[in-house]
Amino acid sequence: MEKVLLSGNEAIARGAYEAGVLVCSAYPGTPSTEILEAMPQYSEVYCEWAPNEKVAAEVAYGASIAGVRSLCAMKHVGVNVAADPIFTAAYNGVKGGFIVVSADDPSMHSSQNEQDNRHYARAAKMAMVEPSNSQECLDFVKEAFEISEKFDMPVLFRITTRVAHSKSIVTMGERAVPEIQPYEKNAKKNISTPANAVQNHAKVEKNLAELKAYGNTCKLNKVEMAGTKIGVVTASIAYEYAKDAFPEDTSFLKLGLTNPLPMELIRDFASKVEKLYVIEELDGFMEEQIKAAGIECEGKDKIGYLYELNPQLIKERIFGEKPEAVDLGVEAVSRPPALCPGCPHRGFFYTMAKKKNVVLTGDIGCYTLGSAPPLNALDSCVCMGGGFSVGMGIAKALELTGQEKKIFGVVGDSTFFHSGITGAVEIFYNNGNIIPIVLDNSITGMTGHQDNPGTGYNLQGEVAEAVKIEEVLKACGFENVIIVDPQDLDAMKKAVEDAENSEQRSAIIARRPCVLIKRINHNFGKCEVDKDKCIGCKMCIGVGCPAIMMKDGQSEIDTAQCTGCTVCAQVCPVDAISRK
Repeated sequence: MEKVLLSGNEAIARGAYEAGVLVCSAYPGTPSTEILEAMPQYSEVYCEWAPNEKVAAEVAYGASIAGVRSLCAMKHVGVNVAADPIFTAAYNGVKGGFIVVSADDPSMHSSQNEQDNRHYARAAKMAMVEPSNSQECLDFVKEAFEISEKFDMPVLFRITTRVAHSKSIVTMGERAVPEIQPYEKNAKKNISTPANAVQNHAKVEKNLAELKAYGNTCKLNKVEMAGTKIGVVTASIAYEYAKDAFPEDTSFLKLGLTNPLPMELIRDFASKVEKLYVIEELDGFMEEQIKAAGIECEGKDKIGYLYELNPQLIKERIFGEKPEAVDLGVEAVSRPPALCPGCPHRGFFYTMAKKKNVVLTGDIGCYTLGSAPPLNALDSCVCMGGGFSVGMGIAKALELTGQEKKIFGVVGDSTFFHSGITGAVEIFYNNGNIIPIVLDNSITGMTGHQDNPGTGYNLQGEVAEAVKIEEVLKACGFENVIIVDPQDLDAMKKAVEDAENSEQRSAIIARRPCVLIKRINHNFGKCEVDKDKCIGCKMCIGVGCPAIMMKDGQSEIDTAQCTGCTVCAQVCPVDAISRK
């Protein structure tokens, strides 16, 4: 068997391949993105980027109904978007095994919240499997498909950022495709009318009870006895942390199947140790259930409910062991994220930041950074698509309270296809005093340059029919769709003013490709400062480009970063900056 170094995400893709999966669908979102990015190497598997997580779940579940094994993947907040089909799929059951990968993000490294998606498994009444390293990611995916088919239910395959991105040695196996069952119409199982759902709910409860009994003996849950003084119940990456933090004579009950919890196994393990701890990240998901079963344990009262764990933190909070620290005598410089040099969004946000009496509602993506100093342009950022619909709510509220402000709603091109189209329809249908703006940089930027329905390429890198945003906006009712290059500040300003003053329903597309797209010839140049002209006014600093700095009272441009976009040159009042 070949041994390779794989991340957890890559191992999940390999496990799905070995398990005989035929259909995979996802919407990119850190920390889950690389699962689908690793799939095109397996030509036997159909894989795609879906417009959003709900669509991804529905495509994968449709394949399951047709009798083949399927998988959809998303980050934790994506499960919120996909919850509707997932909950119903749990009632209907599966034909081919169906896995939903949820990649949670403790400490919110790239997310707007820290929700613990283990609760989804309980709420939706489906199995949940949690690996703790790359080898388990591969092995547990294969076992999860078996569980899905054996107990007729979807499986929530829950990982965290550390499991997704950490790399370890993995032993690979061979692909084995289960016998394909011909599609058969089954209205009672697949049509979720109230009459069918009533019967299916009873079936779900029966299957859950059988799964719970299975959990007491299944190979995903294992006891590691080393002593009787301390016992630890744990799962996922918290197991790896706890193994490092607790003494060598600590016994462990490592759970891989965590919904439903194998309470008989836990009770038996607890009876063999003097002190029982439950070590888990985020919420007390396991601890609360264990205590409710009358089993004494400790955990969250010491560990807490916030952020990622690590071995040193566990040592400190459980045993009071303070880490040894070395005073280096210097403080690390704060380096907050910023829009890249040459980012096409910079000209748009600079333009909007200069406008008075406006509200600019933002969205999830690179353009969220338009909220950071010195631009300080955004007023809100809630969720995918919220740039339009949250803006609509603000517009209506200000209108009803007599506050005269102009509202602009912003989404990116990928977000427009994800959940912005319905927001655009909302604005038009309910006569919103808001101008929708799509920042089209021709890629899904923040998650690492995945294609979307507007880029003209699919997940395999093949040419695909591109959906034209301007045609969609016109179809939604916006007669005046203004397309503008956001790095042309005069044109950008005029586009905003034209949209404001137009008698037609207007929308704006600020279109310029991301400077990091490799397949585009960007014709980069470099900007330079004429020191004889520079008056040190710092106007160029106001555009927020990382390539610009002040040195000896004058501006200076780092040519290693500059792309020659000229936004800084356009704001210079004395023409001290020019493009080479």
